[in-house]
Amino acid sequence: MLLKKGYSVFADSTSIMDGGVTVVTNPVVNVRLTSSISSFEVQRRFNRGISIAELKGKLEMVLGASPSCMDLELFSVSDTFLQKMDDNEALLGSFPVDDECRIHVTDRSGQMSEFSDVSKVEKFELPEESYEKRTDSARSFMKKHHVGVYNKEEMAKKEADLAEEVRKAAADAISVGSRCQVQVSGQPTKLGTVMYVGTADFKPGYWVGLKYDEPMGKHDGTVNGKKYFECEDKYGAFVNPLNVTVGDFPEEDFGIDEM
Repeated sequence: MLLKKGYSVFADSTSIMDGGVTVVTNPVVNVRLTSSISSFEVQRRFNRGISIAELKGKLEMVLGASPSCMDLELFSVSDTFLQKMDDNEALLGSFPVDDECRIHVTDRSGQMSEFSDVSKVEKFELPEESYEKRTDSARSFMKKHHVGVYNKEEMAKKEADLAEEVRKAAADAISVGSRCQVQVSGQPTKLGTVMYVGTADFKPGYWVGLKYDEPMGKHDGTVNGKKYFECEDKYGAFVNPLNVTVGDFPEEDFGIDEM
């Protein structure tokens, strides 16, 4: 039997009320509150002598939900469901609510609480010029101590390492014997055959050694006394793998028909 508003609840005492109901309790209880409109759990103290309707009114101030749209459920200290608290006239103390029990509030309106709706919060944006002038910012600290993007040597090394990784990946996709086309900025497009792929002694990085179809190269496959591949003089060259496109590029016939 639930106690209705108007019955007395005595602290630390026993009282026989109308209908033979005995209540032995403390007038204040500490409960945990959760809801369908917030991911946070809060703790509040309530007097056991208030009605569920009055409790909902207090919960409105905490959660921002309308009392008429609230459904309350009571859980034990170990979060075991005990019962619904759906009688607005019943007193809070008439339910088996103890310290650290949990009351879960379901908002049937489907509206988001004004306290959790961040779209209504005015955003503060500091102008770039003002931020640049601040001496207590993370950017100021990084500049002062040459950290991250403000460490020129470190950034240059990272860029070089990245470029080398890209260059190696391009070289790995090229096979010796493949026909190819070479396009270097400021120079005519050249056709040739891949003769060598890998690193070289004359300069760091990955290189592709080519034998051009025409004498548009610089050597015969030998650089600084080291032979990397065989070809006629002025037909050989080493180029950046990123400038090489492998594909079906037939060797052109440069012969002249005789009459």
